[in-house]
Amino acid sequence: MWETASYVVTVIGLPMAIAFYALDRLKQRSQEEEETYLHLSDEYVSFLRLALDNADLRLLDPAATPGLDEEQRMRKSALMGVLISLFERAYILTYRDDMRGSELRRWRSWEDWMREWCRREDFRSAMKMHLPGEDPEFVAYLEALAEQERGDRSRASS
Repeated sequence: MWETASYVVTVIGLPMAIAFYALDRLKQRSQEEEETYLHLSDEYVSFLRLALDNADLRLLDPAATPGLDEEQRMRKSALMGVLISLFERAYILTYRDDMRGSELRRWRSWEDWMREWCRREDFRSAMKMHLPGEDPEFVAYLEALAEQERGDRSRASS
């Protein structure tokens, strides 16, 4: 009888335990990815608050802001550096070539935000100053987005 019970545990119990463990790990990983996304999104909202606090820089206006004085240009450059750093962190922590499902949907929201900023001439100019020394894969990715958005704008205005 004990021998039969040990076979049952080995044949049924062990595979079930492995399956439950694997499912628990998948659930835990999904929760960690969601927490990372939420944390990064909160940081982006904080950046938008900074942009509102510095309304004189008109960072939320898609057109470049002419006539800034030296102090305003420095603040704007610093804020663009913060934004580029946030985009890099999001890229490093969440981007993968083989994303699917919710992971891909979360990434697409970041890509949309990056594209929105890449449409701006002043952001593309800030990239030249803030991207050297950053993660090479991120730099290539953001530069490709900027080129696409610049090309799309050129075609749209023609």
